[in-house]
Amino acid sequence: MSVEAKVRLVEGLFEQLDSEISEFQNKTQIHCLAGCGKCCTNPTIEASPLEFLPWAFHLFLNGKAEDTLKILNTKEHKDLCHIYNPLNLVDSTLGNCNNYKYRGLICRLFGYATSRDKYGQQRLVTCKIIKENQQNLYQDTVEAISKGLYVPIFTDYYMQLAQIDFHMGNIIVPINKALKLAIEEILQYYAYRPFPGGLDKIA
Repeated sequence: MSVEAKVRLVEGLFEQLDSEISEFQNKTQIHCLAGCGKCCTNPTIEASPLEFLPWAFHLFLNGKAEDTLKILNTKEHKDLCHIYNPLNLVDSTLGNCNNYKYRGLICRLFGYATSRDKYGQQRLVTCKIIKENQQNLYQDTVEAISKGLYVPIFTDYYMQLAQIDFHMGNIIVPINKALKLAIEEILQYYAYRPFPGGLDKIA
């Protein structure tokens, strides 16, 4: 399968998820606080390269892949996500994603999806800020989920992702390494192939 086809399939999966999350938000009124990026500052965030393939392809088409890879090669695993943009140096928890359209699966799911506990029950995976600042909404949502309210499930979506590319979808690494691997996948693919859309030189 071509890289372009994989990118389209990942983007299609994201569109499906975004629609489900939008419906979930409308029904529960659970939402992230404006300007809050605390979850993005977690140094232990992990992801798969496949979920950032659309991001890497976008960089490639805009001639920014090689320069971005050079930057990523200097980053440590404990560094903040490369595409997270803190609004100031004093409080890194205030900020936003500087490539929101191309954020990964983990970024889309967190806060609005569930995992299953050892008893098979769905547990909403969200942050302490939402739990404390939207306590009533959170409790109502938990109760609604227990009564059958549909909510995306982490494992279900990661299984769908892996069906697009089993290898890339099952590599789970620190997020900056996932970004790096996604770019490398794009660059390696086009090293000996014509560039997409008849373009002569991009990267």
